Amino acid sequence: MRRSVLMAVTITSFMTPFTLSSVNVALPLIAFELKASTTEMNWIATSFLISSAIFLIPFGRLADIRGRKSLFITGTAVFSLASLLAAFSSTPGMLIAFRFLQGIGGAMIFSTGIAMLTSAFPQEERGKVLGINTAAVYTGLSAGPFVGGMLTSSFGWKSVFLVTFIAGVFALAVSVRKIKTEWAEAEGEGFDYGGSLLYGMTILFFTLGASERHGQYMLLLSLLSFLAFFVWERRQVYPVVDLKLFTSNLPFALSNLSALLNYSATFALTYLLSVYLQLVRNLDPGRTGAILVAQPIVMALLSPLAGWLSDRIEPRYVASLGMLLNALGLFMFSGITANTAVTTLVLYLAIMGTGFALFSSPNTNAVMSSVERRFYGVASATLSTMRVVGQTMSMVIVMLVFSSTIGTAMVSSIDPLDLVRAMGTAFTIFAGLCTLGIFTSLFRGNIRQ
Repeated sequence: MRRSVLMAVTITSFMTPFTLSSVNVALPLIAFELKASTTEMNWIATSFLISSAIFLIPFGRLADIRGRKSLFITGTAVFSLASLLAAFSSTPGMLIAFRFLQGIGGAMIFSTGIAMLTSAFPQEERGKVLGINTAAVYTGLSAGPFVGGMLTSSFGWKSVFLVTFIAGVFALAVSVRKIKTEWAEAEGEGFDYGGSLLYGMTILFFTLGASERHGQYMLLLSLLSFLAFFVWERRQVYPVVDLKLFTSNLPFALSNLSALLNYSATFALTYLLSVYLQLVRNLDPGRTGAILVAQPIVMALLSPLAGWLSDRIEPRYVASLGMLLNALGLFMFSGITANTAVTTLVLYLAIMGTGFALFSSPNTNAVMSSVERRFYGVASATLSTMRVVGQTMSMVIVMLVFSSTIGTAMVSSIDPLDLVRAMGTAFTIFAGLCTLGIFTSLFRGNIRQ
């Protein structure tokens, strides 16, 4: 039974990052064909992340109550349908809307997959299994730039979404057939609808406010929503988020904060380099994908080893080393120019790949090993939320940097030198975030006594 769970979750763990990375490579062509502005191009990438962030924790709690398997299967179906609809988009607005729907399906998948693995496997095997799952994620990231680039060059950008739809249908069939056990350790407890609404409002207002140069009113609404959420949750018998997980569990809190900082600092790398290679270096999507594949290949190769190490060494030491390598790689990227050698870019990507592999699966092991079984769904969803919110913030930082240096010009009229300068600024900010993450990762404490 355990192998069946691992197989089903691994397929979906491959599918969702494949979509993210392949769409990033296709974005410049999408922007040209749909006549999108730089702002709209950024929103095509970001809308998926925003909806995922809004729904992850509520779905994680719902999965603990109603069953993780059923929500996992529903999410796979929604994700597949949204991919098909996205392939037939004719305007930037339509594509943004269907990407938002994709994110809802992705939230159901993200909030249940790791929880099911943690439920099915004993603690002594957890690091290894999570390492395999992380390798599947990075294999998806690896295949995305290369396969997405080749598909875009040969068949157009719509083919990326059609391939994702086919993969989603296959994943759905395998999930229904292979997963026979249901997990619902919190069955019978109430679902916190009010807290879920306030949480979603906090995420939505924050993202909208942070992505605008003058979004102070949205940020104020986000703060008010968060305060209301905090007060509401303290009064609930069955809150959507048990705040004690953060206030009384230092390894859980700092591991999640480390994940937030790491993804905030690293996610936009593929997006920025895709735009750089195609708009500054004039490479086609196929060659761009072949270059970008260096980072996730290294991730996929090293993640099982990193997971194995975290079963034997305190995860915080392995993860902190990974964060250090990421900070180093981002500082290197901040100095690239319009003429930086491709081999240099590949070397930097390999450093980032090593760092991310050493960080991700040990950090996941630390989060899931720090909570009781009845909180596995919420813990998995919280960690996924940190990832998605971090990815969203990474894109928000890029949007702010671009809007302040490039403006809202059409993609076809961007000055390459302005783009390179904007990238340097973004990478410098990202390197600073990763440097802060070294300390939050290191000082989280031990999960083994």
